[in-house]
Amino acid sequence: MKKANPVAGVWAYAEFGAVIGAFLPIMAVASWRHRGDPTQRIPGQWMRRLGRTATRLSLLWKFDIEGERPADIDTKGYVVVANHESQADPFLLSFLPWDMRWVAKEDLFKQPLSGWAMRLGGDIPLRRGEGESVRACLLECERAIRAGISVMMFPEGTRSPTGDLLPFKDGAFDLAIRAGVPILPIALAGTRAMRPKHSRWFGKAHACAKILAPIPTAGMTVEDVPRLRDQTRAVIAADLPELRTRYSDIPIE
Repeated sequence: MKKANPVAGVWAYAEFGAVIGAFLPIMAVASWRHRGDPTQRIPGQWMRRLGRTATRLSLLWKFDIEGERPADIDTKGYVVVANHESQADPFLLSFLPWDMRWVAKEDLFKQPLSGWAMRLGGDIPLRRGEGESVRACLLECERAIRAGISVMMFPEGTRSPTGDLLPFKDGAFDLAIRAGVPILPIALAGTRAMRPKHSRWFGKAHACAKILAPIPTAGMTVEDVPRLRDQTRAVIAADLPELRTRYSDIPIE
């Protein structure tokens, strides 16, 4: 089992905090200038720059992107879904070559620095299990998609503590069918070694996000949500073993 390096971990905390602090004023201006824009494209681009900058300065993480970028993704919204194993996942996904708005649990928006950045970056809060919050979240997601930007969701709903793929929840697939847009699955491997659930430290590792083939929803109704959900989960599950062979996913202590 890989050992975490506390010195590198302290550097990572300090560096991430410094980068977020440096970006917050710029993001506040971008958020104010583009208030009311359903795509939040410009604030989101600053959020992705923040993630890429923090990664490059961390000295711990290396990321690869594989697969084909959909040619129409800059003008047509997709519902993008990925497996979720680590707090490093959003940093990895910030290297994907297109703009997105993200759905995240509301508690994350209350955290100092990172939560402020999420709000200024146009992320969409969700209180799981509360009907009013779920409805408001899905309405905002639909508004974003219809304006031409993709929405990113983790259908497991939480990070997997073991790396095993958890059951997928219905929300992302209901959204895709109602909005009439494809699902774009992403398989992530290697991030659990960077910071697994319940770990205090960051680990040094190499990870990858693999863009898989879009899954169309044309002609589907809400009755097809379970079939679309299970199909998407099966597609991601089928790609993970080979990807993990190349990007070993060993947790740190």
